[in-house]
Amino acid sequence: MAFVEPVTLSARGITLVPLALEHEDGLRAAAADGELWNLRITSVPEPDQTRPYIETALAMREAGNRFAFAVTDSTSGKVLGCTSFHDIVPAIKRVEIGWTWYAKSAQRSHVNTTCKLLMMTHAFETLGCHLVGWRTDNFNFASQAAIERLGAQKDGVIRGHALRRDGTIRDTVMYSMRAGEWPEARAQLLYLLNKPRPMVR
Repeated sequence: MAFVEPVTLSARGITLVPLALEHEDGLRAAAADGELWNLRITSVPEPDQTRPYIETALAMREAGNRFAFAVTDSTSGKVLGCTSFHDIVPAIKRVEIGWTWYAKSAQRSHVNTTCKLLMMTHAFETLGCHLVGWRTDNFNFASQAAIERLGAQKDGVIRGHALRRDGTIRDTVMYSMRAGEWPEARAQLLYLLNKPRPMVR
């Protein structure tokens, strides 16, 4: 029995469904919204690599070390992006949240905060995780700021840790949150989601 079993998570008009080959067209369209594969600090697939990207995620699910979700609009079913539990360590009840990206039109909206609320709630309250972690490129300052807004603590930097898509070597910034820190973080996420947003003119 896998530590992360297939599950669908939904709130506030966003639904996370287990990533499947049927999401190929939607995922390709989401990545094309902003040509996200041109960002050197992300893992967004190029159009012709969308199917291999999904196949790799499914193989990692089978191996038990990653569970990927398609991020979808609950009403239309439109694919808005992708996110995952990864580096799953059942013995110590630890998961990381990552491989996360959204169509440009879904960025700077409630989508990411909602996804994090869904995944962190599932990790801490259903899976009983002791710790949830995040990692990001040392030059991905937007991602670092978003992780810190969640209430995660910066653990440190692993230097020379991984290759970027352009072949350069990145340093990786590591973050984590313990189960005891979750109630305050949950309250903050709900506050961010519930506070009025300025109208776009």
